[in-house]
Amino acid sequence: MSARESGRTGESGESGDGRERGAGRRPIAPRRVSFDWRGTPPHWIPGEPTAGHVINVLHLLLPAGERWFVRVFKEALPLVRDPELLKDVRGFMGQEATHSAQHTYVLNHLAEQRLDTASYTRHVDFVFERLLGDRPPWWVPIPASRWLFYRLAFVAAIEQFTAVLGDWMLRAGALDRAGADGIMLDLLRWHGAEEVEHRSVAFDMYQHCGGREPLRYVRRVGTMAVTAPVMLGMWIWGAAHLIRHDPGLAGRLRYSPREHKKAAKKGLLPAWGLLGAAIPRYFRWSYHPSREGSAELALAYLASSPAARAAGGGSGTADGER
Repeated sequence: MSARESGRTGESGESGDGRERGAGRRPIAPRRVSFDWRGTPPHWIPGEPTAGHVINVLHLLLPAGERWFVRVFKEALPLVRDPELLKDVRGFMGQEATHSAQHTYVLNHLAEQRLDTASYTRHVDFVFERLLGDRPPWWVPIPASRWLFYRLAFVAAIEQFTAVLGDWMLRAGALDRAGADGIMLDLLRWHGAEEVEHRSVAFDMYQHCGGREPLRYVRRVGTMAVTAPVMLGMWIWGAAHLIRHDPGLAGRLRYSPREHKKAAKKGLLPAWGLLGAAIPRYFRWSYHPSREGSAELALAYLASSPAARAAGGGSGTADGER
């Protein structure tokens, strides 16, 4: 098994992920972007409310989820013994904090358009603040001393999907051809590009801090087996919620798998199969997320993104605190 395949070796902090090092290694840093939502319409993909609201679920899930990522990594920082990984982790935290803030602004924009999201996001908050909080729920038979390892594994599993989604967003030219709002596309592609850019960090962090094999692998597989169906269920539930509460639709439309599939065939949504295929890859013993997506494509977009260019490429704190 090669060094790139093996991931980090565990508690010792020995490097084994095959990442670029030295002068050629690009640092991960937050880009303090901003977006003007005043001109973005409620249905930002013209004539495609299902596709728009399925993607809008990201704005409901990500603010709480990415704040939680930062809290979990901040708790785990004392376990990191690799200086290069520590730099990447701090950059990851800064990027995730910025993502959370920017998606919160979109939530506020949706609220201004009389689209209720609070009755859904309170359930999202419950998942991340209570079920995945600092201590395991009382019915979960996991020692409190090992709970942090499981939370790191959950972050790594979720980041598998965000990397796949980010790469899809960068390649989704059908959204441009459909006349999708340019500000929303820039937000989604800037975010997607940074997900591809830091796609290995959460996995490397877990491999470094999560103990030794084979338990580390068993925990990785087990948390993905929970993450995948929960994310799917919450995404479908969120899309149904947004469509049902959209005042512009006035109850004329409901979420349906058929409409979702039609939008995916047009290239306006990722097919569920694209996300499903990411699961068996993650289950491989030799898996490493450096194989997910294209770093070159991500960096090229970040070099051309209006918001990223206006932000000057990256500045501010690197530890996730604002």
